[in-house]
This record gives sequence, C-alpha cells and structure tokens, in this order.
Amino acid sequence: MTNPFNLDPDVVYGTAVRLAPQVRRLTVRNGTPMTFTGTQTYLVGTGDVAVIDPGPVNDTHVGDVLNALEDGERVAAILLTHTHIDHSPGAAALKAATGAKTYAFGQHGAGMSQMMIDLAASGADLGGGEGADRDFVPDVTVADSEVLEFGGVRLTALHTPGHLSNHLAFAMEDGAVFTGDLIMGWATTLVSPPDGDMAAFLASLAMMRQREDRVYYPGHGHPVEDTMGMVDHQIAHRKSRVDQIVAALGKGSATPRGLTELIYTDVNPALHGAAARNVFAALLGLAAEGRCAAQGGLSPDAVFELT
Repeated sequence: MTNPFNLDPDVVYGTAVRLAPQVRRLTVRNGTPMTFTGTQTYLVGTGDVAVIDPGPVNDTHVGDVLNALEDGERVAAILLTHTHIDHSPGAAALKAATGAKTYAFGQHGAGMSQMMIDLAASGADLGGGEGADRDFVPDVTVADSEVLEFGGVRLTALHTPGHLSNHLAFAMEDGAVFTGDLIMGWATTLVSPPDGDMAAFLASLAMMRQREDRVYYPGHGHPVEDTMGMVDHQIAHRKSRVDQIVAALGKGSATPRGLTELIYTDVNPALHGAAARNVFAALLGLAAEGRCAAQGGLSPDAVFELT
C-alpha cells in the first residue's frame, strides 16, 4: 500500500494561510519529532470566527491568531479537539483576550472506556498521560453529533476517542473535517493507555471510513485530500502491527519495549518510547480478547505471552 504521508517541512509561521473560502490555518512554532512542523490552529468562518485548537501556551501565537482577523471580525468560539498540551492550553490566553467561550467534549479523561477506568484504578504503573492538560475545563461541553454554527459555517462534532478519550473531530457540510490527532497528515497517531485506547481508536477510524469525507485538516501536517486512502492505510497499518505482535509472541514472551525493538525497525529509535506505548495499547486489546496475558498483571513493563 502506498505511503500517504506528506513529509514536506515547508510551512509558514506567523501568517494565516487560506486553505478554503471559510478556512484559514496558522502553524504554531512548536515543531518537534512528535509534532512535525507544529500544531495547526484553524480559523473557521467569517465575521464571528471559530478557532480550533489554539495550541500550547504561546503569547506569540495568540498574537498571530488575533492579527489574522480581518476588519470587523472577532473570535466567537474556541473549539478543542482534545486536551494535550500542544493543543488546548493556549485557549486560556485567547479566551482572556477575546472573551470567547471554550467548547470541548469534556475535561481530560472524559469519555474513557470502563476497561481503561478499571485499569487506571488498578494501581498498576501504567505510565502514559503524555502531555496531558488536566487544568482545562470547557465552558461548553459538546456531545457527539452536536451541531455548532459560527461565522456562517455549521460544524458537526464527532466524538472520535482513541488517541484521547475526549477527542473530537469537527465536520463541515462541504465534506471537510478537522481531524485533530485522530488522523494526521504526516504520521500515525500515538495511542497511550489508559488515556489512549486502541479498540476505540480503530472504531473511530472505521467510523471515518464510512463517512467518505472530501478532505481532512489535521492537527499536525498538511491537508489530506486522499481521505479514504489515508484511512485504509492507517487501519491496515494497525492491523499489521497486531499481526506482528502476535507473530513475535509466538516465538516467546516479551515486554512491550522488547516487542517494539523487534517490530519498529523502520522507526527512528528516538521514537521507540512512544512506539512502545502503541504496542502496549495493542497488547491490552489482545488481552481483552483473551489472546494474550501479562505475567504479574497489566503494566508497560510486564512480560506478555500468548494464551
């Protein structure tokens, strides 16, 4: 299957780029090996503008957002796809500057599955929680399928858990979807339990596959125009990783980190820590299905074996 990711590092900072008549993009200056060129902030609509994902604490970026407004425009709403520190903390400064309310599915942890709630409460050292913004509390909670309208644009909220349990995507009526970190333009997504849930992530991808949208505007990377090709690639990629894990465990028991070193030979070793979280998430799914078990209880350092 053809690799659908766009690794072009060329991006404009400080200036809004118009992607469509009702969509402008600003890239945060927070590029890292985990964020690519930086978090993408979107200005949606005209007049009463909605801002999607204002990014981290960054006064310069808040200024960029305000400077991107045209004469007579104002920030009417601040929408959050999820509560990671590269997406949501900037909402506080933008709200202070504009008075706009924040909209999100809920606080960090909202929407977590019962399995992950039980796992988090088990006392096991799960790690995880990478970059969680636990201080964010939305002014307005948004339910799955709820329709919001700002600046002449109707946005339908799609609860898309997996990367985080409170993850939302926002769909425009013209077939464009702001996908946050569910589907990125440059890489696959980190799924880190208990905040992340691989079963939920695959279900969210399957839902997006059924929608057949026209274009994705991701939280990181460039717009995705071959939406179905991207979703098919990501579903196939995840399933192939599970097959690799099962095959590796068929040769002997191993820890998530050990499996990562065996399987992720095509990934920069600097990213193996994050990859090991994905492996752990897949192992939890296999454990839930009764296909594997962990010696001494579920944890990122446990030794797993096929049942």
